[in-house]
Amino acid sequence: MRIYNVILAGMVAASLHACTNGPTNSDGYINHLSFGPGEETKIAEALLTLKDSSKVELKEGTYHFDNLSIAQLKHILIKGAGAEKTILDFSAQSQGGEGLRVTDVLGFTIDGLTLQESKGDLIKINKSEDVVVSNVRAIWQKADSASGGYAIYPVLCKRVLVENCYAQGASDAGIYVGQSDSAIVRNCKAYKNVAGCEIENTSNAKVYDNEFWGNTAGFLIFDLPDLSKRGGHVEAYNNYMHDNNERNFAKSGSFGSTWGVGNAAPGSGIIVLAASDINLHHNKIINNNSAAIAVVSGFFIDEKAAEKMNDHYFPIPRNIKIHDNEMQVADSFPTAVYAHHTGKVLVGIEQMLNAQDPSRKNARLPFITWDGITTNILTGGKGVNPDSLCISQQQPNLFVNADALNIGKPSWKPTTDVTPYVCK
Repeated sequence: MRIYNVILAGMVAASLHACTNGPTNSDGYINHLSFGPGEETKIAEALLTLKDSSKVELKEGTYHFDNLSIAQLKHILIKGAGAEKTILDFSAQSQGGEGLRVTDVLGFTIDGLTLQESKGDLIKINKSEDVVVSNVRAIWQKADSASGGYAIYPVLCKRVLVENCYAQGASDAGIYVGQSDSAIVRNCKAYKNVAGCEIENTSNAKVYDNEFWGNTAGFLIFDLPDLSKRGGHVEAYNNYMHDNNERNFAKSGSFGSTWGVGNAAPGSGIIVLAASDINLHHNKIINNNSAAIAVVSGFFIDEKAAEKMNDHYFPIPRNIKIHDNEMQVADSFPTAVYAHHTGKVLVGIEQMLNAQDPSRKNARLPFITWDGITTNILTGGKGVNPDSLCISQQQPNLFVNADALNIGKPSWKPTTDVTPYVCK
């Protein structure tokens, strides 16, 4: 797959050059435009009339925009003087759902600037290919439900790279890759969002060498129903996810609905929801004080999840590998968890484990929380581990099968026996 993508990217680049007329400069772009602060009207007009193979340079300074749009083009670069130097401010935005909206662009790069304070998403890149978001800061200074949902938001894209970026204050996810194929998120930081980073209904993704901290949840891998494609084959490694214990301030409606990020409990390091073929390894997951890693099915949040099954959605996570991660938690849940609906469930699981086994001496919720819901619910099977949950970790107090289907019933009995799920 990796070799195929490299070859295909080369073919796309060659075809882009072939489709444009005129000589190219040393940077590979035919058309060059340069602007400075005070030329906002010219910039907005220029973006609406851009030609293929254009580089737009934005000099150092702060720019004030209502919104910006780029659509139906090939080979486009938006280049700032540096993330600390070129600032696009959308705080006076009166219309539009995003600060910068990019649609149907083949070969789009944005590099070296800050976007801040839009009413909706800061940058949404839709139905585009060969997307690079590099050295970009996307920020709302005040992190609450009035913030836009997504800071950096490629969706329905192919071949996405997000690198060396910083996202802050999003009421859904700071860095979000949705319904896309072939994505890399690396060397990024996310702080004070509901979710630091989310890979949703996206296939063939790698997330590595990032730091996500101070969010409600550090990292989410979700597959949700009623979307255009199914995700899976996501690998996350060498990430530092720590101190994600903040209250969940997701918006009501789309963000706080049954399926939304509003379900993420404060104190979550990694949550895998209904996603399959996931490999989590060699991450530092420190002081996310509810659940270091949670693996749950669609049934955990919606008992009618089976009714939503189709070619694009399967509610049971399968082929989950968790190995060689460093995990630590503090002595107690974060305060915000007690006011959150999923958080209360996690507290209840810990309490039940300790009530069942006094020898635990009031131990914390184990590092890995699994809801225990398998494809047996769909097939009537009796297999102990039919969906290939594979755990190879050496920590004590490692694992709990939450027996989620029986929560609240007299038969409820969560168990810490990891033996059936140890990698063979």
